[in-house]
Amino acid sequence: MDFALNEEQQEFKDRCRAFAREVIRPAARKHDEEESTPWEVIKEARRQGLQGLEHLQQMANDSDGQMMVIAAEEFHWGCAGIALAISGSGLAAAGIAASGTPEQIAQWIPECFGTGEEVKLGAYAVTEPQAGSDVKSLKTTAKRDGDEWVLNGTKVFITNGGIADVHVVVATVDPALGTRGQASFIVGKGAPGLSQGKKESKLGIRASHTAEVILDECRIPAENLLGGEEKLERKLERARSGRKSRSADALATFEVTRPFVGASALGIAQAAYEWTLEYLDGQSEGGTPLLQTQRIQQTLADVATEIEAARLLVQRAAWMGRNGIPMAGGQGSMSKLKAGDVTMWATTTLMDLVGPDAWSTDCPLEKFFRDAKIYQLFEGTSEIQRMVISRMQAREYAERFAYGAEVAARAIGEGGKAEKKPVAA
Repeated sequence: MDFALNEEQQEFKDRCRAFAREVIRPAARKHDEEESTPWEVIKEARRQGLQGLEHLQQMANDSDGQMMVIAAEEFHWGCAGIALAISGSGLAAAGIAASGTPEQIAQWIPECFGTGEEVKLGAYAVTEPQAGSDVKSLKTTAKRDGDEWVLNGTKVFITNGGIADVHVVVATVDPALGTRGQASFIVGKGAPGLSQGKKESKLGIRASHTAEVILDECRIPAENLLGGEEKLERKLERARSGRKSRSADALATFEVTRPFVGASALGIAQAAYEWTLEYLDGQSEGGTPLLQTQRIQQTLADVATEIEAARLLVQRAAWMGRNGIPMAGGQGSMSKLKAGDVTMWATTTLMDLVGPDAWSTDCPLEKFFRDAKIYQLFEGTSEIQRMVISRMQAREYAERFAYGAEVAARAIGEGGKAEKKPVAA
């Protein structure tokens, strides 16, 4: 086991930190206050090779799976809202890559980013009113009508919603089958019946465009069904017959991207921690430097330890995902859960440590605190993550238990009675 970044990864980390310090942070206050999309920063990221298809290819070529989480943490160290504006199209691209045919992947992933200096955006539309993280309760429907699919419903809290060039929409084809009756569809820009609803004014990540997406008799070509007709029919047939099938497309996409979200949260926590160290340095209490007082040291030690622990979970899950190792115990969800909770706790704790000055809008901790909360909410709340982890842990244990019983039965021979004990996986 080697926990060190290799030379290429370290150089990439330094590039991302420099971009965050020199480009993202100077623009952060303006876009946070105006709640505006930072087009100039996105274009500069593209110019420097830190956004777009070439950047995505560099991430894919990293066999350790670390470059994507490095970029997420460093950009969020600069500003969470701007970082999401830069990377928000990646979730739509991940949805297409997870469910699409090779032809769809080749056609539509470039449309999520644009090519050359042209910047395009993608949006992944799952969340609905009254549904939230409960994917099985989605009400948006998709019905076949000749050579077209007709989509009806409303999606809420969608990153790049309404302004994206590509919307990947998860809709219900057969309501009786729950998540197994859902499919993903590509809705191109200008599709009839597609419109932007309310643009959200948010507590944090204000430089990231978040809005409703309204689908009113929205018609798209039949070939925009991700995976194609035959794949959908096989999936529906398996569901109707009661046979086991793969996880729902939306859930599968989220599991792959959760380490990325965890790393994003940690960028905020790391920024808050570093700022607090700088703020406290040189200050004293009763003649003793604050950084030498036991109370301050104890708190900073806890914050640093929690950040490092969460980062290791993120790095492990990213490595597993990149190398095709099943996260059977919920490792992806663990990384997002831990990082989100740590970030919210760390920003709150550091604000308490700094005192009244931390509540001023002139203090960066105030913004870090506002940005932190969303990482306990989107892509599955912390409560949902705990449910996912507990269920996956129970399933993994049951599989080990059954395997152990089978081995024991063979060991004592037929006709014997084996004690059912789990064995090491």
